[in-house]
Formats: sequence, C-alpha cells, structure tokens
Amino acid sequence: MEPKETDEAAVTRELAEETGLSVTVGRLVGSVERQAPNGVFLIFDYECQVTSGVLRAGDDASDVAWVDSATLATLPTTHGLLEALSEWNCLPRA
Repeated sequence: MEPKETDEAAVTRELAEETGLSVTVGRLVGSVERQAPNGVFLIFDYECQVTSGVLRAGDDASDVAWVDSATLATLPTTHGLLEALSEWNCLPRA
C-alpha cells in the first residue's frame, strides 16, 4: 500500500497493475498474516466485481488464468491458500 492509501484504493490499483482488470471492491472476506523478512505481512482479501479490462499477467507473473475449483486444486499455490479460500467460502465454482 502507498502512504495514506485506503484498502479499496490499494486493491483497485494493484488489480489494475497486476491483472489489467478494473474492479469494484466489495466486502472483506478474510485476512491472514505471513512472516516477512522484517516482520509480518498483514494480508486482507476482498470480494471484487470486474467492471472492465482484459485479463493479463503483470510484469512479475509468467501467466494468469480464470480457473474452476478442479483446476485450482492441481496448481501450485501458497501454503494455506486453499484452506483460507475454503474457510471464507471463496473457492471458485466447479
């Protein structure tokens, strides 16, 4: 996040930069803490509705895709991601 940036503004900006999508930010669905080199990252995940744009990988990713739950289960993910998404009732539909 940028200094004095709201969560909504940060989510909107980051999604545009990293995916090419414009979104309307919705409710907070959950949060996690992850260890970082100099402390802890607090990560807040929000429900979003795509309003425009074309999905593309940002400069720090080799690929991006919309996937269903069966495909997601076959992909390498960050430890705890699938459990968190399940707990928050946010797994993709089949």
